[in-house]
Amino acid sequence: MTAETSQYQVRLAQGEADLLAAQRLRYRVFVEELGGDGPYVDHLGRFERDEFDDINDHLVLVDLTRGTGALDHVVGAYRLLHGGRAEAFGRFYCDGEYDLAPLRRSGRRLLELGRSCVDAGHRGGAGMFLLWNGLADYVLENGIEIMFGVASFHGTDIHALRRPLSWLHHHHLAPPDLRVRSRRFESMDLMPAAEIDRRQAMVEMPALMKAYLRLGGFVGEGAFVDHVFNTTDVCLLMDTQAMSTRHRDFYTRKHEAKV
Repeated sequence: MTAETSQYQVRLAQGEADLLAAQRLRYRVFVEELGGDGPYVDHLGRFERDEFDDINDHLVLVDLTRGTGALDHVVGAYRLLHGGRAEAFGRFYCDGEYDLAPLRRSGRRLLELGRSCVDAGHRGGAGMFLLWNGLADYVLENGIEIMFGVASFHGTDIHALRRPLSWLHHHHLAPPDLRVRSRRFESMDLMPAAEIDRRQAMVEMPALMKAYLRLGGFVGEGAFVDHVFNTTDVCLLMDTQAMSTRHRDFYTRKHEAKV
């Protein structure tokens, strides 16, 4: 699957150069920008990688104005893991943070989204819309019914995140049959609903998280503090069959005219 404009192309990673460039981008975003680390991080080569990379598809946004030699041609990335591959491997990435039993019991076709990132110089423009459309095509082509993955707030101070976490708890909690639960439970019920300043909560919420909520997404129960990555994580879920027509149109093709 490929799609492109005069500057960008979105495609599944083609060979080692694309994968290394995606891992280099992840290093810039997750390690240099956000202060993360991990046992598989290659600080000398500046690659963020882990044991799941070999079993994922890697959707990459390529800047066509850059060559592949410097490994800076990938300016956006998503890591995509099918349920079948995860079961053969033994687990999803999210299994380390959340009890995914409700998703497995659902019998639905699952796709885990991970390591989503866009280079700082390409956020909010046409490239981001193209990457989202590429993800939509992938979901539709593979008949995915449930998408999920951890989404992160920068930092590990739960109290500092009380407004957005409480808003998620009171307004966007997943239905009981899909409600995964944090394995190292941190309550998100930190403020009464009536005391939350909605505007401030939205300001403090990451853009990607807000985008999924606008599309009808919801969250699991409890946050997970990841001290290694210097983040506070929530599990975002989306039932693609339950999307309203308005949401589905937005997700699949609404932004094509802007690309």
